[in-house]
Amino acid sequence: MEYTTLHNGAKMPMLGYGTIGQEGGQIIENVAFALHNGYGLIDTANRYGNEVEVGRGLKKSGLAREEYFLETKLGPTLYSKDGAVEDTLKRLDTDYVDLMLLHHPVNDYLHAYKMLEKAYREGKLRAIGVSNFPVEKLREVLEQCEIRPMVMQVECHPYYPAEQVRAFCEEQGIRLQCWYPLGHGSTDLLNNPVLVGLAQMYGKSAAQIVLRWHLQMGFCPVPGSSSKEHIRENGQIFDFALTAGDMERIAGINRHAPIYQVTSESLQRLATTKCNFEA
Repeated sequence: MEYTTLHNGAKMPMLGYGTIGQEGGQIIENVAFALHNGYGLIDTANRYGNEVEVGRGLKKSGLAREEYFLETKLGPTLYSKDGAVEDTLKRLDTDYVDLMLLHHPVNDYLHAYKMLEKAYREGKLRAIGVSNFPVEKLREVLEQCEIRPMVMQVECHPYYPAEQVRAFCEEQGIRLQCWYPLGHGSTDLLNNPVLVGLAQMYGKSAAQIVLRWHLQMGFCPVPGSSSKEHIRENGQIFDFALTAGDMERIAGINRHAPIYQVTSESLQRLATTKCNFEA
């Protein structure tokens, strides 16, 4: 495992296992499996509807609490609900979360960020941050917060290396964590001739080349898969390194456009769609 140090001094594993789209016994098994196959961080969210099962998977792993890094995200419909952080801890069956993010820049996110700050001071959260915030809204948080965000989770992959927020976050000491790290399973990305060529040269898969690229860019990818074969494969990225020339070749395939397009309609859905445990 490779680690990054957040600006508050907390050490965060650079490779995480994403749990979106999984539930029930499957996610319990896969969380435990991931923690024994190269991953040090488990990423979930209120909106994923699987925090209870993720908590059970963590217990099933047999690891002590301090041996893994647990991350979740506060859902937008809970931004004004007092006790939302504490309720999250109960679902996960834990005394603290290593990192909690605001999931989307909608509703009263400034009030919600103050809830994160309060829970951070109380030791319930070891680090805090945001997800999917454009620079102008991240700047608004920075202007009003007392504790700067430590992490921003965004879409990022070789076709779109977080260009809209990367430089600003680097200036602010905010670590970038990446969803869609493999291009949302894009067969186009994973069949790109540059990546396929590097995979053949290193005896790795194209997915492993992409994840290694993330680490060497200073990004923290959180790939998700329901397949234990893919989970294991994605965790095997610490036994090789790309050269500067390799990184330049990958930079050449940048398409400068995200896969997920934010619209007023998508933001409205995010603002109003309730978590599965809400009445």
